[in-house]
Amino acid sequence: MLRKVTLIVSVLALSLMVVGTASADPGKPDFSAGVYGDGVGWGTKATTSLPAPNGKNNQSFDKIFVFTNGADGQLPVSEAAPGNPNYNGGRWSVQLATWADDVPHDITVLTSYEEVMFHYELGHLSIVDAETYFQCPLLPVK
Repeated sequence: MLRKVTLIVSVLALSLMVVGTASADPGKPDFSAGVYGDGVGWGTKATTSLPAPNGKNNQSFDKIFVFTNGADGQLPVSEAAPGNPNYNGGRWSVQLATWADDVPHDITVLTSYEEVMFHYELGHLSIVDAETYFQCPLLPVK
């Protein structure tokens, strides 16, 4: 039950952050690192919430992993980033990543999809689809 409440609160907080950023100043990008993608920190510009994929456009979304717990400095991690042929231009499907309580080593900051999947396959991370979708391009950090 506690995990379910944590999941709901996390999704709500992320949704408010994305929508709040987009509506507060939709024209101003943030060029400081806000998302890791392919091992690089990227800036961003939140623009809008999106409806859920309809079965015909599922492939147009990349996954973005938002950590519910983890190391200090952990940013969301994208499935792909600009320059990667799999990058879809900043259309995101939010995935909530949670480190297991019994990870046999120190939790580190993850910066790539490959690192997220490595720890997921070892059972160190659980991943839940938050069923939250938004548009937010990744921009070079300045």
